[in-house]
Amino acid sequence: MNYLSNHLRPLVLAFFLLTAASAFAEDKRPNIIFILSDDHRFDFMSFMPQSPDFLETPNLDRMANEGAHLKNAFVSTSLCSPSRASILTGQYMHHHKVVDNQRPVQEGTIFYPQYLQQAGYHTGFIGKWHMGHGHDEARPGFDDWMSFKGQGSYFDPVMNINGTTKEFKGRYNADVLTDLSIDWLKERKQSDEPFFLHLAYKAVHYPFQPAKRNKGKYRGNKIDYPETMANTERNYRTQPNWVRQRRYSIHGIDHMETGPFDKDPVPDLDELFYDYCETVHGLDENIGRIMDHLTESKMAEDTIVFYMGDNGFHLGEHGFYDKRDAFETSIRVPLLVWAPGRVQGGLEISQMIQNFDIASTVLELAGVEIPQAAKFDGDSFAPFLFGKEKPWRDHILYEYQWEWNFPATPSLFAIRTDRYKYVYFQGVWDIDAFYDLETDPIERHNLIDIPAYQEKIKELREQMFREFAESDGLNLPVRIPAGDRLDQRKLSR
Repeated sequence: MNYLSNHLRPLVLAFFLLTAASAFAEDKRPNIIFILSDDHRFDFMSFMPQSPDFLETPNLDRMANEGAHLKNAFVSTSLCSPSRASILTGQYMHHHKVVDNQRPVQEGTIFYPQYLQQAGYHTGFIGKWHMGHGHDEARPGFDDWMSFKGQGSYFDPVMNINGTTKEFKGRYNADVLTDLSIDWLKERKQSDEPFFLHLAYKAVHYPFQPAKRNKGKYRGNKIDYPETMANTERNYRTQPNWVRQRRYSIHGIDHMETGPFDKDPVPDLDELFYDYCETVHGLDENIGRIMDHLTESKMAEDTIVFYMGDNGFHLGEHGFYDKRDAFETSIRVPLLVWAPGRVQGGLEISQMIQNFDIASTVLELAGVEIPQAAKFDGDSFAPFLFGKEKPWRDHILYEYQWEWNFPATPSLFAIRTDRYKYVYFQGVWDIDAFYDLETDPIERHNLIDIPAYQEKIKELREQMFREFAESDGLNLPVRIPAGDRLDQRKLSR
């Protein structure tokens, strides 16, 4: 069976490229642009029914109307660096070992754009890398490199442009990245080589800072806060203890990083909410500029554009304003694919896609066979974009490792099907969680102790641990705390 599949794969791939993607010229491979944002939750696009009424994202709406919306997209770890590493390596966090936002990529790690390079693609990276804070030097897999250190800044960004440091005084980060991308696309139009661009925006990372032109745009509009935000017995009666405790931690709405809210938190929380929406709108404006350039330059007909968020973000759900945990608004992300004339407009894809599926998908669309050495955990969802079917997963796994510098969220493992979610919390004296997403999509009621669900809970728990064990996912590295913690103890004696 393995012999047959290994020898048939090139034939199947060739057939796919000539049929499902037949709108591309047979002798021309598609250009591919992968656009990644930060902290953009799955439902804050104006075409989504859950989106705030006043939020405007006409360009993301256009991507969905003219292309495909993968409405069940998830990350395998809801945190910037681990998720970005999963996208570029096609692997779970426990395989690539970037388990937090400080950990650099392991030496010898292969990023999928390296395979595109080997296959004759010209590759570019523009924007936020954020795997290892210390430097902005070029990473493997990219012919052109335009990035900044760590998180970068929303205003006056300082960037490494192919080895030259340049400061963009008076400029907004997303606008600069888009300008650089359009200039890069203009250069690529003069070449016969197919290209791949990884465009990674800083927006809309916390603390949210909209462009000056959008600051105040949505002030005064009515905000419908989530039902689970209220500090009531109904919202916390069955939840694990850490959920309520996190409400008063660094990532809780009653005690944010900037200090505790007043007795009436709404004015401060309103500002957070408006800033988020205004920053999303600015991101949308810039995605529209990319789409417009592709259309006007006649490059759209040969280009596939992906848009994805690196993780979700709570805006009051369960009393949180962060991500990391396994609640829906943390692990679900937007995922859109736009390829005019090739991907059917208005296509909705319901299969559960994860961030580590991007690598396999891009390589298949590019006609690049995945080397066995790649060890991808993901699979290609490219056939779904063209109305084809293939066997697919009926559940996802999720993992997060406790961070000593953000201790409010415990280590956790989760398994999610199309209806149920089981979450195991490691290292805390607490109960686990089990939710029926069909009857309780906002995850208000933890059913872990309900007798009628015990058989399903046992089944999912055993399946989850078995699959993590088979994948060597139960052995995670421990990060050594910063030395200043020890120094503080010494000083206090």
